[in-house]
Amino acid sequence: MNVGIGLPIGDPATLLTWARRADAGPFSTLGLLDRLVYDNPEPLVALALLAGATSRIRVQTEVLLAPLRDTVLLAKQTATVDRMTGGRLVLGLGIGGRDDDHQAAGTDKRTRGRRLDEQMPVLRRLWAGEPYRAGVGPVGPAPARPGGPKVLFGGFKPVALERVARWGDGFLAAAPPSWAEGLFDTVRTYWKEYGRDGAPRLVAQVNVALGPQHVIDDARTALHAYYAFTGMADRMAASTLTTPGAIREAISAFTDLGADEVMLYCYGLDPDQVDRLADIL
Repeated sequence: MNVGIGLPIGDPATLLTWARRADAGPFSTLGLLDRLVYDNPEPLVALALLAGATSRIRVQTEVLLAPLRDTVLLAKQTATVDRMTGGRLVLGLGIGGRDDDHQAAGTDKRTRGRRLDEQMPVLRRLWAGEPYRAGVGPVGPAPARPGGPKVLFGGFKPVALERVARWGDGFLAAAPPSWAEGLFDTVRTYWKEYGRDGAPRLVAQVNVALGPQHVIDDARTALHAYYAFTGMADRMAASTLTTPGAIREAISAFTDLGADEVMLYCYGLDPDQVDRLADIL
């Protein structure tokens, strides 16, 4: 089982420390959340910097809100990061549920899913080196991975799960094992229906905080603020895993479900959590 670390967003200046420690440890991936109207680092910019400070660990958006972004510029930015990191970029994509993010970007929240579906063939075409349209293009650089970086989709509704089979390489499940099992099965079903070879990559996400009580309190406060708009922030903060045993059990449960990777998301700022998590793996 691959285990990655989801980075805290409260202080971008600390992320180099997190990244270097994770790169020296047993972790497979660094993940970073995305929002526009929030005090968080822009993920592509931040992950590009972190990739330059590390040598082997993957960098992954979880999830980048693609409908907020210009499609051609997004293709160029992601291809650049992928090329310069030697193929270490994994592009997790989603549609975003915050009204203020879409208002600030000038996009229509009501059509965000449709916009992502329109963006994907353009991204794939540009990553493949094809022209944008007649008389325009192509847009470089060529990504390190032929066809572009691996794309994972997050979401819960059938249309989001079907999108994995239509356009993606895998699925990001921000759900506990009891819920994720059904999501995984649905993704696998769509994958077969679309005649895709192999199997989708399945990545689980778990919120964790490991350390003294102030670390746990810091994480729950930050998580509550980030998800306040959902109406489920209390439940999500309370469900944060805070003991080695609980974290190991979650990893084991996702292993049994066939997940390829578990991302341990840390909202607390203490970078010593990297070492504590490494010790329990």
